[in-house]
Amino acid sequence: MGQESLYVIKLGSSTIVNHPGIFAEIHEIVKRGNRLLLVAGGAEAIRQKYEAIGRAMPFLTLPSGDEARYCSPEEMPYIRQAYHENILSVIRDQLSALGLTVYAQLGGEQGLIHGRKAKPIKAIRDGRTIIVRDSLFGTFTDSLKPFLLSALDAFDAVVLTPPIWDPELASYINIDADVLAAHLANELGAHHLRFVTGTPGLLRNMEEPLSTIRHVYADDEVDAAQGRMKQKVRAARIALEGGVSDVSIAGPHTLEGGRTWFWPFNRDTAERNLLHWTAAIPSVSRDEHELARFLLAEVKHPNVSGEIDGAGNIVFRKGNGPNTLLLLGHIDTVPHVWPVRTNAEGVGGRGVVDAKGSFVNFLHMLEDVDVPENGSLLVIGAVEEEISSSKGAFFIRDHYTADAVIIGEPSGEDSLTLGYYGLFKLRIAIRRAQEHTAAKDSISVIDELYGVVAEIRQRVSAIDPEGLSSLIDIEHRQEQGYSTVAGTLNFRISPAAGKSYKERVDLYLGEGITIEVLRATPGFANPRSDTLVKAFVRSFAKHGKSIRYLKKRGTSDMNTLATTWEHVPMVAYGPGDSSLDHTNDEYLHHAEAQGARSILREAVSEWFRLRTEVRNGASVIGTKQGSYS
Repeated sequence: MGQESLYVIKLGSSTIVNHPGIFAEIHEIVKRGNRLLLVAGGAEAIRQKYEAIGRAMPFLTLPSGDEARYCSPEEMPYIRQAYHENILSVIRDQLSALGLTVYAQLGGEQGLIHGRKAKPIKAIRDGRTIIVRDSLFGTFTDSLKPFLLSALDAFDAVVLTPPIWDPELASYINIDADVLAAHLANELGAHHLRFVTGTPGLLRNMEEPLSTIRHVYADDEVDAAQGRMKQKVRAARIALEGGVSDVSIAGPHTLEGGRTWFWPFNRDTAERNLLHWTAAIPSVSRDEHELARFLLAEVKHPNVSGEIDGAGNIVFRKGNGPNTLLLLGHIDTVPHVWPVRTNAEGVGGRGVVDAKGSFVNFLHMLEDVDVPENGSLLVIGAVEEEISSSKGAFFIRDHYTADAVIIGEPSGEDSLTLGYYGLFKLRIAIRRAQEHTAAKDSISVIDELYGVVAEIRQRVSAIDPEGLSSLIDIEHRQEQGYSTVAGTLNFRISPAAGKSYKERVDLYLGEGITIEVLRATPGFANPRSDTLVKAFVRSFAKHGKSIRYLKKRGTSDMNTLATTWEHVPMVAYGPGDSSLDHTNDEYLHHAEAQGARSILREAVSEWFRLRTEVRNGASVIGTKQGSYS
């Protein structure tokens, strides 16, 4: 199974039949490297089918007054035909025309999706309550999950529709497509669930297209939902209860229009809500798009501009003066994703410590800090920090400038990080003709790999005695008479090794051994004496705290910037216990986040004051061009 993020998108048949532009949007999702499951409804398609054959479509009036399609055994063949002719064929043609490979079928075919027929239902006929026993309507029970996961890896898009299969009844049964999408999202561990509808999300007033309800929390009563929208709200909550944390209704007939977001936690204060939202939207590396778009729409302050740049970074700027302070966080996380949990003390979930808590505090600075006329506050959430590409940081390095940088990484409220070790990442591959392991002097390629790793470790240690190393991955395969092994070897390189350490390491170890340098980022250590550190010292002092300095053996985007941003002061600061990074126990206390926010606010304001003093005649400290002491 691939590691790409999974989108489940439910399309109504009216969107499919009448608004083909949706398929270009779906194509963009696949182009970004995501897996895609489309679940399609059939109301409009079924109506067209019955109209084409001149058959009256039967309905039941429920005690609530709502009408439901009467799906008797006699009607099921026509319903199945409608899905095949007017839904599956249309979707297959539209997506294939865009160059996508498509697997499409009814959910019940080959018993792919199982359900259970519902109990007899009550209906109103001629003013009397009757019991209808033959309605083939039911609920989801399970699916052939391994097959679905394999299909999602093999095809660009998997398309499913009702009806599904009841094995006990040995019959197709109908199911609401919104509810089916929610259950499949839970079953497959979807990262994102979208219900595309004919209105801009859930409206407070159906007569007012601009009355979209932006946020629905777990404890909210949704009285505004009417008609078919009730099922979408019900389905959204089924998904939340099952563990999908990024759920929204979008439209009209588009993923780019109005949105209603559903959250798996209760409403909190405005500042905490921003942290909770950011944590809840999955943003595993290379899947930061949804979070970036969400923040661009939500973070609105006077005199603050926002955009998503060419790398996919989310960028905000306040002020246009020459003195630029960059607050650089990252919005991606490591896999895997689990539901965000909140309580009165804090919030837990993937990335809340590393490093969404830090970045949300940066976003608050756009509101909290008065940027002077000669200043500019640049807040960027970088993409792909957690993988070796560091795409966002390299783009920032090459397309932006700043006079000082604060990196958003967890240092803890009471500490300031002055530097990080670098990263020297190697891929070692060995290919040998196969031998019997009982042959004299035979050495397996895996044994040989361990010997090569030991030799490389010795050579790097001679250059950097303070470095650390870890063999993080091994792959082995046998094919066409050859045995091949590949391993990934990580070195954490100390700042003392300098920028040219790579050129001083001999990586030749003989025939049949290839070594590819995946990453060679040097370490970086900032001095304690520049303007940026002084701003934090003053902030800590105003809060009655003494500052504690850290140098970390991990690597951050600080190292990437430092490869060319010479003489630019950089530190890292943010709330959270970094020992929880990448663990299943990430948790951030609200009190610590608030305390770090206060210290950060004062440090940012102090830096602008110190820069003004420097420009007004004091010695130049910490400029891009000059030396700093």
